[in-house]
Amino acid sequence: MTDLTERVLSTVSSIPPGHVMTYGDVAHATGTGARAVGRVLHNGGHDIPWWRVVAADGRPFRAAAEDARARFLEEGTPLLEAGSDVRVDLARASWGL
Repeated sequence: MTDLTERVLSTVSSIPPGHVMTYGDVAHATGTGARAVGRVLHNGGHDIPWWRVVAADGRPFRAAAEDARARFLEEGTPLLEAGSDVRVDLARASWGL
């Protein structure tokens, strides 16, 4: 495992239930870019709370949006819902390190 992978996975693992960080937040905290964060989560983030990392507009990873929505509801994450579009209320749910 690379140092970058360890930093990203550790940072994401530290996000408490009911809170999220954006890809950009994780990137800033780990000294990398948002796309690199996405690659790490895609390649090795299955055993950590990946759903707690969202896009800058609060949307979860598109291909797993329904799974993320169910996990958000289970954890009590504040959401902004409009029809089938799920977004996290970043003003209330953002987690900063």
